[in-house]
Amino acid sequence: MFAWEHAKVIEVSSSLNDRGWKVYELKGTLFFASVKNFNDLFKINEDTDEVIIDFKQSKVADHSALMAIDSLASKYKTAGKNLHLIHLSPDCLEVLESAKSMVEVNVLEDPRYHVADDKLS
Repeated sequence: MFAWEHAKVIEVSSSLNDRGWKVYELKGTLFFASVKNFNDLFKINEDTDEVIIDFKQSKVADHSALMAIDSLASKYKTAGKNLHLIHLSPDCLEVLESAKSMVEVNVLEDPRYHVADDKLS
């Protein structure tokens, strides 16, 4: 039970950068068990018009996580806000290609690890 509860934990710290943009720094693994907690971390209506999610200390581990990111991007777009994602792996970028009109992804700083997805089998 403890392991399951601990696995669902994904933490965030937030701040404003020098441009006045809201920056969320995630810590932990984003996967099917932590998706609900991930979705609860964001206050879209209270955020600035430009929002950054930094995945440097977080790993996107499965397709559920990718879908959660895509859904969040859609919510920000509906609210008229721009979502910028940084430090995503190439695998994540490929799956999020369909959300290209909704998000800006910084590919220069992305780590190199594989996401568990049907494409790898």
